[in-house]
Amino acid sequence: MGPVRVKAKTRLGIGPARPGRPGTRVEWWINNSLSALLLFLSDDSDISKDDQAIDYDNFTIRVVDAGVQDNCCSIPRYSLARDNFSYGDPYTSYNYKQVPPGVSDGFVEYYWLNELPTLSLHMVFMSCENTVNSPLYVDTAPYGLNYGSDSSLVTPSNYVTLGGMNASDLMELCSIEKIFLLPKKNYTDKSFEEIHSDLAYGFELSWYNINCENCTRGCYINSSDHRQYCIPAAHDPYLYITISGYFALLHGLKVVCGTPCVIIFLIYKWRRRHLSVYDTVEQFLQGQNNLMPVRYSYSDIRKISKGFKDKLGEGGFGTDNKGKLRSGRFAAVKLLGKSKANGQDFINEVATIGRIHHTNVVQLIGFCAEGSKRALVYDFMPNGSLDRHLFSREGSISLSWQKLHQISLGVARGIDYLHLGCDMQILHFDIKPHNILLDENLTPKVSDFGLARLYPTNGSITSLTAARGTIGYMAPELFYKNIGRVSYKADVYSFGMLLLEMAGKRKNVNALAENSSQIYWPYWVHDQVSDGKAIEIGDDATEEECKIVKKMIMVGLWCIQMKPMDRPTMKNVVEMLEGDLENLQLPPKPVFNLDVTPPNIEGESSSLSGDSTASTSLIENAY
Repeated sequence: MGPVRVKAKTRLGIGPARPGRPGTRVEWWINNSLSALLLFLSDDSDISKDDQAIDYDNFTIRVVDAGVQDNCCSIPRYSLARDNFSYGDPYTSYNYKQVPPGVSDGFVEYYWLNELPTLSLHMVFMSCENTVNSPLYVDTAPYGLNYGSDSSLVTPSNYVTLGGMNASDLMELCSIEKIFLLPKKNYTDKSFEEIHSDLAYGFELSWYNINCENCTRGCYINSSDHRQYCIPAAHDPYLYITISGYFALLHGLKVVCGTPCVIIFLIYKWRRRHLSVYDTVEQFLQGQNNLMPVRYSYSDIRKISKGFKDKLGEGGFGTDNKGKLRSGRFAAVKLLGKSKANGQDFINEVATIGRIHHTNVVQLIGFCAEGSKRALVYDFMPNGSLDRHLFSREGSISLSWQKLHQISLGVARGIDYLHLGCDMQILHFDIKPHNILLDENLTPKVSDFGLARLYPTNGSITSLTAARGTIGYMAPELFYKNIGRVSYKADVYSFGMLLLEMAGKRKNVNALAENSSQIYWPYWVHDQVSDGKAIEIGDDATEEECKIVKKMIMVGLWCIQMKPMDRPTMKNVVEMLEGDLENLQLPPKPVFNLDVTPPNIEGESSSLSGDSTASTSLIENAY
């Protein structure tokens, strides 16, 4: 599109910003949508072609946050960074008029986004519990900075920094409170008085939207008419390099034949495939600017985990290592292995856990995405996973029936939150003891969202191209489509299998059972309850403990009903676990055929042996 000019008073809506505030509110229409900005102009200024706030030659307009005043005692009301502006916005923080050297060919001027100079500079407001002595940190204390309603900023020490900031630059016991934009310039003494003066002056935005999305070879701005065009094949600046490389390859094929050529071709295909995976992950991360987790570099990840020396365990998607943050807080670092799903497992984890804050769901602290190197940083769970304690492994804690009931209730609340507590419905698809972590107080945390999917909360049908999950915990509708559609009831089924294993402190399938009728635990325990027989949980078990176990069994049997429509919601499950045993009725006996091999399972291999941690992942075309 050509430049959108803001040049005539008849094209603008002009009025006071608000009572008692200097400046002028200017409104204009861009692409049939109303845009409004507060220009830092005096009340008697005329908005015309000569106004300093609007530069028609450079297509820029100067703006300032309405919360910033002419003294050093005010800060912006909201955070704003260059990443907040994207292709779809009517203005941008890049300046196409400043021509970088070496990009002109005498006919047109090419502007790639990574070559464009920026109009602004980032400034970061930080609060620290201790005094910081660093040349990067500019102290605001001498100026009596007024933080207004931002009570979180009232700390012993407050600072600002200029320019980009890495995670390693953040000092201990310091937190970022706001990010804003300054006009781009060289700061000499870095005094807060000078910085705040520029903050009150405002920063520039360009309303010339450079959009190359529809151009296969990039785009350029014609220097004569200032319009945007796609680069034709004849003027591709990289075309010569491409053709030269092609002829060099042909010459090499004449000299070297056979096995070396095959190796080169395979390396080329491998690189193209992995670059596509990296682009998929990076495009997702660039579109998620509102995510709270910190993005770490790979070197930061190595420092946190001390070179991955303290290994905690290994799951279906990578290895877990113990680490320590700069603040002294312990963390678990999951180093993801090679993905077979175009980076989908990594995207699933960041997209789901990144938006969740619940006491029964593991907290994602940060992540790393550098090419093939991807890692996730979680809260550290000192008591490990539930299966370690449930099946009496080395170093396990003996869990009482009351504690097991509390853990099951916490897991149910966490899954209920995933289904109904977020703006998007999150289906986990891999609920099992290995994916339930326990903190220092044995509070359960649902973890490992590598197979999770996001869906609208309007109850739309969930479509899957293959089964996903862990054999033994997967709902039958994932295999047999005639049972019912796939929905959140698949997680209910998995939770039911988990609950029955907790009630029996054993695997649901045990080929070594003394009695053949006890091989499949859910089938056997239903007969015991139906016949009014007692369930043996120990000679010294109290009557209250027997009731707890029976309640967990009956709720679990409701959850594993064959048809999804016969299973309760997780909200109902929470109510049943909180309620009295007398209010529960025994459900119909679940009917299963263990001799039938589930059809159409795609992805990684699945197994009933060992820890039952091998998962079947779904390879999809779209997220």
